[in-house]
Amino acid sequence: MKKKLVVLTGAGISAESGMSTFRDSGGLWEQHRVEDVATPEGYERNPQLVTEFYNSLRMKLPDLEPNQGHRLLAMLEDRFEVTVVTQNVDNLHERAGSSHVIHLHGELTKVTSSWNPNNPKYIKELQPDEYEVHVGDLAADGSQFRPFIVWFGEAVPEIEKAISYCEQADVFLIIGTSLNVYPAAGLLNYVPWGVPVYLIDPNNVAVSSARNVHVIQKGASEGMKEFVRLMEEG
Repeated sequence: MKKKLVVLTGAGISAESGMSTFRDSGGLWEQHRVEDVATPEGYERNPQLVTEFYNSLRMKLPDLEPNQGHRLLAMLEDRFEVTVVTQNVDNLHERAGSSHVIHLHGELTKVTSSWNPNNPKYIKELQPDEYEVHVGDLAADGSQFRPFIVWFGEAVPEIEKAISYCEQADVFLIIGTSLNVYPAAGLLNYVPWGVPVYLIDPNNVAVSSARNVHVIQKGASEGMKEFVRLMEEG
């Protein structure tokens, strides 16, 4: 039986592919204040701006390619039962071949009801030729389509599922996240004591845990090469 590898990924793994992040730019995301484009209040104030903002992000996806970090993670499914828990809203893990991805913060390629955003009946996967959403495009319940994104101040519906996988992990790997955004940052607390924990990040990451963490201080792709080597040796 394959061991269960649970991987928590953040913006650092997608940054190597050219996906923009807001955490490294003073609270700005693509030159917009996060409060204006990533909160329910911002959407209520200016749905046109928010709709166009996510259109612009969506349009960039076809030009981005999964990097070696994404691809090596997908390849580990040959040896492990891999669950990727990601804070990212892009689809690079899936495009690299990962088959079990839990998106904590939503998915850029989907839209949903403004009234019932987490009701599966109203969530729509967009094809590339549908990436430009307009004000006036309606979900099946008659409400305006909004991005299927978990904004600041909103509940994280997938967190319970993520916790259940962390509780069953045989190996836990963290890639490219500052561990500052909750509830994702708290997932380490649900990993059984004694399970090996690895962290890949070129920066110093403060881990608020007494457990032993094997730090690989490299970018996602180079760090994943080292992680794969360690798994082969182990």
